[in-house]
Amino acid sequence: MNTPVSRRQALAGLGVLAAAPLVGCMHFDSTPDSGPGGSQRRTAGPGHSPMNLERTPFGSLADGTPVSLFTFRNAKGTTLKVMNYGLIITELHTADRNGKPGNVVLGFDNLPRYLAGHPFFGAIAGRVANRIAKGRFTIDGREYSLAVNNGENHLHGGLVGFDKKVWKVEEDETTPAQARVRFSLLSPDGDQGYPGNLKVTVDYILTADNEVRIHYRATTDKATPINLTNHSYFNLAGQGPIDGHQLQIAGDRYTPGDAGLIPTGELAPVAGTAFDFTTPHAIGERIEKTGLTPTGYDHNFVLNSGGKSLALAAHVVEPNSGRVMEVLTDRPGVQLYTANFFPKEGVTCTGGVTFPPHGAFCLETQNFPDAVNKPSFPKSVWRPGETYDTTTIFRFSTR
Repeated sequence: MNTPVSRRQALAGLGVLAAAPLVGCMHFDSTPDSGPGGSQRRTAGPGHSPMNLERTPFGSLADGTPVSLFTFRNAKGTTLKVMNYGLIITELHTADRNGKPGNVVLGFDNLPRYLAGHPFFGAIAGRVANRIAKGRFTIDGREYSLAVNNGENHLHGGLVGFDKKVWKVEEDETTPAQARVRFSLLSPDGDQGYPGNLKVTVDYILTADNEVRIHYRATTDKATPINLTNHSYFNLAGQGPIDGHQLQIAGDRYTPGDAGLIPTGELAPVAGTAFDFTTPHAIGERIEKTGLTPTGYDHNFVLNSGGKSLALAAHVVEPNSGRVMEVLTDRPGVQLYTANFFPKEGVTCTGGVTFPPHGAFCLETQNFPDAVNKPSFPKSVWRPGETYDTTTIFRFSTR
């Protein structure tokens, strides 16, 4: 989700499954298995392996900092690619109803294209995803001012958020049930204006059952707001508009916003509006009736689960391919965004596929926007001794 300023500027410029015994857990840099071009591979054991994990070079930043690409594969033909710059999901291939794999996320096949600017494709957004009004908040009587990068507001962690950091690789694990890599980042006190040294770990996991699991943990030495999410753009057909995707969201309410998409504080019922996805509707069915210019969705839905446990947040079906995606989370909200600010000529991604406006959707599991300034919204501030701990699952199947 973004507003016109940030979209255009960007375009320009649970843990671990225990279903199987542990086969290998190690650091990539300790006695790596070497492959062509300096690649490193992990498998779940001898013979035919249900899971595979490979690390390969993916270029470097202007200062020479190397970036790596991690490729996860399972026996069902699902392939997940993640780089440690921004923890960006660059590709996600999953089979259609005929068993043919296809890429269902938007991204690029080279680092320079990301460095040139993009609308948060596949990245981890933080320290606080979504918007903070006027880039200001107060904790314990002290006001903090953040980097402003979205009109007068702060968006997705600021000018140099977690999406622009090179994350450290902590460890990897490959078992018959899953492949996992743990990444870490230290966001220092004052980073983009936020208080406290924040230590973050994110686990990316691909399971044998076609689940992509993202597990976030963070601790701080000063009270600070935290709201992490993954900002992947999905198109389950792999091309074209997403108008025909059938979407259901487990939320009876949403948070209306002002012109800058800052919530008013109201939790409004979706019944009888273009935001009612309590039963399946085509995304394009009422997309002209959301009140946004340009048209589309960029709205936070209040999940019925209340963020109290890992629960189904959204269910999406692409009728032609038969692909199904379920989103589960233990966060209280999910932001639906429909690529409203893609240029008319579209954005060309991996494989030369060009995606038009409304050519993708995001389902960003999260706290509510501007929660740090809305005492009635769910908990947004974590303190020393507390652990921010949350999981999102993207589960794929066909019908």
